[in-house]
Amino acid sequence: MSPADTPAAPVPSLPGPEWEHCQLYQDVRESLACLPIYFRTETTIAGIMATDLHTLNTVLGATIEEQVVRTLNHMRSTWDPDQTYAQYRFIRQAQTFPDVLLQKPSGGEILLGIELKGWYLLAKEAEPSLRFQVTPAACALPDLVVVVPWVLGNVISGSPMLFEPFIESARFAAEFRNHYWQHVRNAQADSTIMTPVDVGPYPAKSDQILDRPVADGGGNFGRLARTGIMDEYIAKMDEVPLCGIKARFWRQFLKTFRESTTDEEAYRALERLRQQIRATSAIPSAKAQAALPILEELENLLAGSD
Repeated sequence: MSPADTPAAPVPSLPGPEWEHCQLYQDVRESLACLPIYFRTETTIAGIMATDLHTLNTVLGATIEEQVVRTLNHMRSTWDPDQTYAQYRFIRQAQTFPDVLLQKPSGGEILLGIELKGWYLLAKEAEPSLRFQVTPAACALPDLVVVVPWVLGNVISGSPMLFEPFIESARFAAEFRNHYWQHVRNAQADSTIMTPVDVGPYPAKSDQILDRPVADGGGNFGRLARTGIMDEYIAKMDEVPLCGIKARFWRQFLKTFRESTTDEEAYRALERLRQQIRATSAIPSAKAQAALPILEELENLLAGSD
């Protein structure tokens, strides 16, 4: 298929003012954007081995997602200021889509759903690992995909803190994913996608709701971050300062640190990061100096992992 014959990319279709819960939908989106301000957790991490820092997403990911849901319920005044929806709350459900519902606890009407994924900002992969394979027909119009980036407050220790989440229409994300797979990526293999039939929003656990490609030798179908839909957002998160050091610098350092096979290589990685801190003019010197004790702590952790 030539570029001229390529179908136009899908565009988001969002709830309009004719929907009686449209204002709620807007307020929920605003509340999600404000999560970093309201998020509180009693979880504290200290003394983790330097070589184990990359495992934090596995260790804490589900806990943080659970705490995000709890925070949303504590934020009721932001998404339900008039107590119109006093009988509704955010409820997490396991092993089905979407994994968070706004509904009555008794199992009544569902107003919207959220597919929620935490993203450890300093993980080895410089992108969220979310695999989103749900077929568009299983997504109600107000359903959302939300990726919440987080790190420890002192980078290598402390309590998790959140940053601006990625928020997108779930139906649009599913349509965009399929468009990318079939018409945008350069692949010689069959790009056909097998779509389940008789699917609707808020399916049961036993329902077949996943789109499946005919050919996916690399296992990349559903990797939302690789479709381009998150490119601008990921680039923005790379520039987030953590104790005065951009996230991408921390990630580069930790990746080297994990892959080092000798103490000498690990200490050289530490010194390179120190030099990056001192050489980056965009970082205020006071913040850069404040980050240096963290590097000393990393050096101590490295010595403790010998």
